[in-house]
Amino acid sequence: MSANLLQLLNATKTFGTKTLFENASFSVNEGEHIGVIGPNGAGKTTMFKALVGEIDLDHGEVARSRGLKIGYLQQFDTWNEGETLESFLSRDTVIPIWDLKRMGIRLGLKQDMFDRPIQSLSGGYRMRVKLLHLLGQKPNLMLLDEPTNYLDLETVLVLEEFLQELDGAFLLISHDREFLRRTTDHILEIESGDMTKFAGNIDDYFEQKAMLREQLEKQALSQQAKKAEILKFAARFGAKASKARQVQSRLKQMNKMESIELKALPISARIKIPTPSPTGRVAIEVKDVDLGYEDRVILQKVHLTIESGDHIGIVGLNGAGKSTFLKGLGLELKPMHGEIAYGYQVSSSFYAQHVSERLLPEETVHEALTRAAHKDVRDQEILGMAGSLLFSGDNVKKKIKVLSGGEKARVALGQILLKKSPLLLLDEPTNHLDFYTVEALTQALAAYEGTVIIVSHDRGFIRRIANKILEVNHGRIRVYPGTYEDYVWSIQQRGADESDHNPPPLTRRSSTAIEEVKQVQLVSKPQISEATKAKIKSLEQSRRDLDKAMQDADKKMKALQSRMNEMAPQLNTAKGTDATKISQELSMMQKKIDELETSFMQSLERKEDLAKEIADLKK
Repeated sequence: MSANLLQLLNATKTFGTKTLFENASFSVNEGEHIGVIGPNGAGKTTMFKALVGEIDLDHGEVARSRGLKIGYLQQFDTWNEGETLESFLSRDTVIPIWDLKRMGIRLGLKQDMFDRPIQSLSGGYRMRVKLLHLLGQKPNLMLLDEPTNYLDLETVLVLEEFLQELDGAFLLISHDREFLRRTTDHILEIESGDMTKFAGNIDDYFEQKAMLREQLEKQALSQQAKKAEILKFAARFGAKASKARQVQSRLKQMNKMESIELKALPISARIKIPTPSPTGRVAIEVKDVDLGYEDRVILQKVHLTIESGDHIGIVGLNGAGKSTFLKGLGLELKPMHGEIAYGYQVSSSFYAQHVSERLLPEETVHEALTRAAHKDVRDQEILGMAGSLLFSGDNVKKKIKVLSGGEKARVALGQILLKKSPLLLLDEPTNHLDFYTVEALTQALAAYEGTVIIVSHDRGFIRRIANKILEVNHGRIRVYPGTYEDYVWSIQQRGADESDHNPPPLTRRSSTAIEEVKQVQLVSKPQISEATKAKIKSLEQSRRDLDKAMQDADKKMKALQSRMNEMAPQLNTAKGTDATKISQELSMMQKKIDELETSFMQSLERKEDLAKEIADLKK
């Protein structure tokens, strides 16, 4: 039996009036590979920070085994400007550098890369460096927070194979269903303040959730039948003195029955995209097109026909031109040469991260969705879309100007889906969605009758939606002849073939070797300009300022809540003007807590946006 590494016991954590989790408990045993899922804002990252001691729990404790060493893979970079890979790996690690280099080669890092500045490497290789540095600390439990975000397919495959072979334990936050399926053997669900651990991978989790729901429904029906029988007996014999004692006994029995709560399952949530307007056979004609910016050509001689109803996934290395091609198809980027023409009655809706900047600050969520929706879309459909994108109840009345970056992105996505456009162009639409919403969007797009063209790093998302694949490679676009699974297999084989012809200078274990990926990724990128360095420095300072502001807000909320708890009993005994004064003071403190909570959550979202912006500038 595996030894226990860590336990979270009766943990409660709140921010102001919002409770993330309450009396929650779970354990991690040696060798367990645990996927962590839950809605946005459920407290996944907060739970990680509590486990490593970055924040304190309100109640409960983290029990750690003797000798436990946690490694935390975060989103932001920790190396110094201009620092080489070897220098960085020599800091804060206990494994000798030569052994780390040997492990690095298994992660696809070439021998000559260790003398390069880390900033000259692509984003995917920087992630491998961070993972190697983490391994150098010899943790027996790793915490991985969305490690696949913004990674290309090759790097995801390397990370996936590494985690499959890892003997140690890890907790992995991810909304990528395919990645979870291939790397985890347990699922930890954080939902509605509870934490529940399921044995098996993500597919087993879905099956167990469905079975649990079915069992609860049967128990609830049985309980309702018993209650109805008791009430019927009471109504029939309640007036008879000889039966009075039996009636009272059965009513007491009914009142003691434990209520069976049937929570709505997030995995059953649905996004319904309105049926698109009818069109002709052809959606887009791309005729001998060059695409690029100013004097720089990104894609050349693109010639293809996209038919109405096609569901297309665009694949290729980071920086190959996938987003550029999508902008061209959306007519947001004018061709340098050639023509892009839409078919009969075809109109498009284009989703990219920048589209949220076009929202009107003074509109509410409901108003923004209504303005963008097709005239035939009913208000109930608009409210349904809002709820599916996590804007339920009074949240639809929130003004755009108070929303976080992620919330604005979801509003912009909802606008796109409500337009009834026959052609949907989607660039990384899952970035600001939680696991359950990604599932709902996947099912909705797979069933969509219009034409869908997607760029996404989420393999499961593309695999389940796309029936055709376009590969962007070396400035060209071609229709890939097989399925998405075939494309993934070809990438794996391509890396394996190159590894066979170019064996690394250090020996590897043949049974666990991780193949190196394409040489094309190893080309150093140009050095970052001074202006960009200054921008990065400014953004990093802003991120540190946000950290401080969030800590201050958390302390103030706790102090106010403590003061309210002290004053609340006084309200029960106070009279007249004293009662009014206490009530007003409590109301003002609650208002201040609400303001601090909003500020805290906005700062958290802004911090995530800054991390992405910094990562993009360093590419």
